[in-house]
Amino acid sequence: MQVIVAKPRGFCAGVDRAIEIVERALEMYGPPIYVRHAIVHNKRVVESLKSKGVRFVESLGEIGEKGAKVIFSAHGISPLVWKEARERGLEVVDAVCPLVTKVHHEVKHYADLGYTIILIGHRNHVEVIGTSGEAPDKVIVVESVEEAQSLRVPDPDKIAYVTQTTLSVDDTREIVEMLKQRFPKVLSPSKLDICYATQNRQDAVKALSKQADMIFIMGSPESSNSNRLVEVAKANGVERAFLIEGAENLSRDMFSEDTVVGLSSGASTPETVVLEVIKKLEEFGANSIQELDGKEENTRFPFPDSIKFTSAANP
Repeated sequence: MQVIVAKPRGFCAGVDRAIEIVERALEMYGPPIYVRHAIVHNKRVVESLKSKGVRFVESLGEIGEKGAKVIFSAHGISPLVWKEARERGLEVVDAVCPLVTKVHHEVKHYADLGYTIILIGHRNHVEVIGTSGEAPDKVIVVESVEEAQSLRVPDPDKIAYVTQTTLSVDDTREIVEMLKQRFPKVLSPSKLDICYATQNRQDAVKALSKQADMIFIMGSPESSNSNRLVEVAKANGVERAFLIEGAENLSRDMFSEDTVVGLSSGASTPETVVLEVIKKLEEFGANSIQELDGKEENTRFPFPDSIKFTSAANP
């Protein structure tokens, strides 16, 4: 059995930053530290942080004490959540990915100019919910070409579009083309909203698909970008492409001696999971492990005021 590992894979700069913010906050202030929503969509990461004293909540109403320290997750939150944090007297660190924050700023900018904003993305995804909250009366979420085709807006000459960061250029291309066809004056983002890591990981899986008989993507079912990597593998000819959470999802009877197994992982998956899967495959008889050549990622995002918690009244 041969194993080929995609590059790049795993943690992106936004995820690295968000997790380190929580780790530093624990060191500086001690538990409990609250995090609204899973800091990133990975069960392994969340359980590890829970064991150190982090308490994850879906609503700020679950936080009983005034002045409690809370971190907003990498996916972004709406202004209404900031308002609630102020009203509850919470101390906040914003761990939202800077690329997500950029999209929030674009939505607010276009809304202030009186534009209708088309947000290309999955309407039930936490990132899209948070972004829409910047201008709920102005934002229309579009998930498909069909929705773009039937779209009705107040003023066809005053619309702009932005995208969910965890969709790739390929994911959004047809929708964008339909918007431009129907609304020739539609404004595009000043720079692409697409996360560099999303695009790089999908490109790496495309390359992997040219050599692998089957592909395993390591990630949580809640992870949008991990699920999309499975879809990319299948779209590129690998019918046996699966999302798994770890080595525990593998069994020896899934492989034969001549199987070429491709591996990659979503942007919120620790590298330790990949290493555990490789070890399990070696136990099953893998005698060749190689990593594909791929893009080097050197992006790093700054940390907020040395992880200083600030009053939500002054975000």
